[in-house]
Amino acid sequence: MKYSKSSAKDYARQNFKGVWAATATPFNEDLSLNEAGFRHNLQHWAQTLKLGGLFVSGKQGEFFSMSVAERKRTFELAVEEAEGYCGIVTSCSDTNLDVVLDLARHSQNIGADYIVVHSPVLHFHHDAEATVYAYYRYLSEQLDIGIALWNHPDCGYTMSPELCARIAELPNIVAIKYSVDRPLYARLTALAGDKILVSTASEDEWLDNIVELGWRLYLCSTPPFLLQTANDQRINDYTRLAFEGRTAEARKLRDSLEPARAAFKSARPSGTPQAYTKYWMELLGQVGGPVRRPLLNLTDAEKAATREAFARSGLVK
Repeated sequence: MKYSKSSAKDYARQNFKGVWAATATPFNEDLSLNEAGFRHNLQHWAQTLKLGGLFVSGKQGEFFSMSVAERKRTFELAVEEAEGYCGIVTSCSDTNLDVVLDLARHSQNIGADYIVVHSPVLHFHHDAEATVYAYYRYLSEQLDIGIALWNHPDCGYTMSPELCARIAELPNIVAIKYSVDRPLYARLTALAGDKILVSTASEDEWLDNIVELGWRLYLCSTPPFLLQTANDQRINDYTRLAFEGRTAEARKLRDSLEPARAAFKSARPSGTPQAYTKYWMELLGQVGGPVRRPLLNLTDAEKAATREAFARSGLVK
């Protein structure tokens, strides 16, 4: 590791910043892991787009349909290709705690920068806060690597800002991807913004959160590589302008990307988000491929609508 457990928060404050993207995992037509395709994408994201970091094998990456060995392999590939270019946070979320710890220790051993662990899915719970606090406390005790929390609606409950702030006191809890409404993440920023880096997955809100909440970390979703190309990096550019305090210029550039945002959203089917992401990636020259069950691939009609939307996006490849 590049830091000690006791210095994890300070290290993250200095290095866990900028625009981080949630990676998709390409599969071959036989649904095996496409390692060459993943390397191609990683090189594009890290070297061409120059992203701040990559969130590897999360929900967008279809971790739920992958074996533990496959997840570890994606971590290894990401660390190899990102070396010297950007940071890596590995998604170690699982319903089985032993798997979480196995993935986390593997991440430590191969040189990942941080891990993400989403809040546990609970069944028949009555006191979620006590359970969730004990869960993250145990992970903190067992691991040295910096841990980012992740709470989203799929877990079945929302962690309160007060609970997040309490967990933030643990020594190697460094960040949170807090997929909640703005009033909640703004409150957490006020409560514990000096203890952990607070972020959310919405690119639409990123600029306002830089300006109004003082954020320096976008953690994370797919727009950084779906709405940017080698010749069109407006998310990176407006982020840099905002960090420099050039807010009016940043807003103008951010707003100029609205046609691309609208085009992307216009054809996205509600039931096949990962497949849609992968097909849009292919239209950009990245490697997509099929999704694994239980997810559904796009129909021919959905692909045609996606091509029409992409043509309206105005993105320059």
